[in-house]
Amino acid sequence: MSKNIMSRLLSMSTAIAILISSNTVFGQEKTIRVSGHVQFDEPMAKMQIIKREGSEKIVVAEFDLDSQNNYSYELKVKEPGLYTLDCKRWEQISFWAEDEDVQINFRGQDTAKMKIKNPKFYMIKGGPKNEVINHINFIMHRNYQGSIAASQLTYRASFATDSSKKVMTSGLYDFFYSDVTERIRLLADIYYDRTSAVALLSYLNENDDKERFDRIYNAINEKHPGYPPLVKFFKEREEKNKLSKAVTIGSTAPDFEYPDINGKMMGPATFRGKILLIDFWASWCGPCRAEIPNLKEVYARYKDKGVEFLSVSIDKGSAEWKRAKDQEKMDWPQILAPNSGNEITKLYQFSGIPFIILLDKDGKIKAKNLRGEMLEKAIESLLSGK
Repeated sequence: MSKNIMSRLLSMSTAIAILISSNTVFGQEKTIRVSGHVQFDEPMAKMQIIKREGSEKIVVAEFDLDSQNNYSYELKVKEPGLYTLDCKRWEQISFWAEDEDVQINFRGQDTAKMKIKNPKFYMIKGGPKNEVINHINFIMHRNYQGSIAASQLTYRASFATDSSKKVMTSGLYDFFYSDVTERIRLLADIYYDRTSAVALLSYLNENDDKERFDRIYNAINEKHPGYPPLVKFFKEREEKNKLSKAVTIGSTAPDFEYPDINGKMMGPATFRGKILLIDFWASWCGPCRAEIPNLKEVYARYKDKGVEFLSVSIDKGSAEWKRAKDQEKMDWPQILAPNSGNEITKLYQFSGIPFIILLDKDGKIKAKNLRGEMLEKAIESLLSGK
């Protein structure tokens, strides 16, 4: 974080306390209407509005549809920011809650015989602040769809060998990642002065995009001194940077222990004295499943050379984890993190999976974000003492 932003954060924190105590605009609750229509109802579930506090999900509202499958809820916004509207556990969409009524229509329950969780894009009918969120939602939707398509195309390519398929898939994933980055940067350049531009900051790199960080900060703070979401973002970013230092290359990996399928607790300390590769994954993660064949090959090659593997699932439930584990037939230790991995993702500071790291015999982090050929190269380098 740049020093000029940090120095101003202290004054912003004071300002926000004054604003709230004096019952000014940011201290008052605002009420917005969240409404829409759901084509296919799921009677066993309800609509929910969710607010994230770090890795924790807080349900701030729960309501149901009327007889015509319409919904309407008066949401009291104590703190402006990015919220999630969950449609009957079938679909979700992020929206900016502040002073704009929003209308979102969903398809709802999947009525197909074969149900596949493939999220759709839905337009938020709102105002200028949610125009920014529409763009973000669409970018992430297309990125997800593109990643699925890339994986299917490369692995169906009859002319390619397994190794070349991995290279093609990895290259396409890299392209999609850079494509998202550039599109988010464009939004930051266009919408930097809207309060909902705070939602863009989490997608930007504070070093590579320092000018954009400063532009968004200055534009919003000038119009709305002490704007709570802005203060909150930079405070959380400061905390995140402190945690990130604990998982830099050369640091001793933070320890944890979770149960395997038989209830045996294990974590990094269990494998001290051996090189350890840790794979954070989930059954619902397409790129994770696509990486498993490569993990199997590397494990078979190095399991008798003092290299251990440990897969840590962040699945929501044990049933999904066990089913995927049996399907993939991975021969190394498998454990399940609690609470959908909320604690472990914060501890190891990752948001995307698969997140694969390599530890030396002393438990120090030697490499991170490994995939494809990088994985084997990192192990070879460590075995050779480099």
